[in-house]
Formats: sequence, structure tokens, C-alpha cells
Amino acid sequence: MPTGVTDLDIYLFDLRGYLVLKNAVAPETVREMNRILDEMPSMNPGDWYGYVQREDFEASRGIAYQQIYEAGAPFEEIIDNPAWIEKVKTFVGGEGTFDHNNGELFIDENFASIRGPGGAIGLHSGGHQGVKRTQYRHHNGHFMCGQINILFALNDIGPGDGATMVIPGSHKANFVHPQFATQHIGEGASVDGVEGAIEVHLDAGDAILFVDAISHGSAMRVNEGERRIAVYRYGPAWGTFRFGYWPSAQLLDRLTPRRRKIVLPTEPWAREPQVQV
Repeated sequence: MPTGVTDLDIYLFDLRGYLVLKNAVAPETVREMNRILDEMPSMNPGDWYGYVQREDFEASRGIAYQQIYEAGAPFEEIIDNPAWIEKVKTFVGGEGTFDHNNGELFIDENFASIRGPGGAIGLHSGGHQGVKRTQYRHHNGHFMCGQINILFALNDIGPGDGATMVIPGSHKANFVHPQFATQHIGEGASVDGVEGAIEVHLDAGDAILFVDAISHGSAMRVNEGERRIAVYRYGPAWGTFRFGYWPSAQLLDRLTPRRRKIVLPTEPWAREPQVQV
């Protein structure tokens, strides 16, 4: 697996806002992840299974299991996956600045998604919004991006499978896409038919790395079966959890020091107050 960051990686990421990473997750790891998902009990939106929660959102987006790194070893092991971690560090950036005050990176959200026929998610994000949390920024020779997403496929995702869609270059857009008003996050929305949007087809184990400022969403799945993916969102170490989740003590105890630092860069007990006599 690739471990470094090439000049071509930098050029294409800056130009397009995303990279495709082939064979990013080993086949045996993908198989074990699917086994874990297969063994998940039936859950209603909002229910918990251990420290994993089924997210409560519209049915068209399918099932999402939040805090998926709590689900078992294979989901823990990819927190600092060599196939992408150096790239993520480079594009989040901040080395030598206050952004590295408490660590290199922070995962503010992680989930697995299972979506069947008719499921999709509409067009969202884009450089025109100028959102700090998801921003694309390159300044003085360094990337300073607010959020870099890793979306990896747990099964093959081709035509008709509800692939992730992006508008290449839209992370730098100054204007809203004219179709944005009719292609939104909502019941039944998808990115099908949006001018400039492309499907990103992935084999099981492949990943797409993208800055969240790029306009993205998915095609509607029309094939039978399921689209299975997982997403890990990385940002600077000073970030906080998007939806207020918190890693369990059991997870923190199991993690290597580096993974623990990415999951919880600043722990609440890191600096205890001292009693003055």
C-alpha cells in the first residue's frame, strides 16, 4: 500500500479536490467489517448497540451506524491506516502551528452506511459556502483544510449502485451551482443529472479521499442489493465531535497511543488542577 504523498497527489488534490486510493483497505479487513455489519441486530433509528448508534435520519439515506470504530478491531485498525494517514496529515496541515498544539489530527465523525435500492443523498457543500469546518485552504506553500474525508467501499460500487458523486474543482467555487436549489439533502434527493457531477466507482477496499468543501452527494441506487461504505472524517486536533459523541473508556484502553491521540487529542484529565496551599 502507498504510504507517502507524491507530487501528483498534491497536484490532483489541489485541482480536483479528491483522490482515489486503490486497495486502501485489505480484503481480509473488508471481509471482517462486513461480517460485523451482518451480525448487527435489528435497530430502530436512535437505538444503541454497545457504543454504536443507528443514526436517526430519513429512510432514503439508508442505515448509518455512528461511532463505527467502536464496533471492533478492523474498524479501529484503520484509524491510522498507512494507505491514507500521511496524505490526510498533509492536507489537513498545520504542522508547526497552533493546529498541532495537542496532536496531529482528530476524527470528529465516523460511521458505516448501508443503502438499498432507491436510496441516495443530495448535493451538498461547495467552496461557495466558505464554511470554516469544511474549508479548502492552501497558503504559503501549505495545506490548511478543515476536514478531509476518507470514504471506503465495503463492496464493489459501480454503475447503478448509488456511487458517491462529486463536482471536481467545486471546492474552489466562488458561485453556487445553478441546480443547487433543486438538488439538496432531503427525502429522495440525489445528484443524478447535475451538470459537472461525476460518479466515483470503487472496488471493495478502494477509498476516495476528499476535502469536505467539494460539492458531493450520491447517485440513486437502482440495482438490487446494498451499497456499503464507511466514512472517517479527519480535521485538526483542536476540533470537537460533530454530533456530540464521545469514545468509550474501553475503546481508549484498547487503542495504540497514536490512534488514541487521533480519537481524543485532548483528554479531559490531561491537566489536573493543583490545590494551592
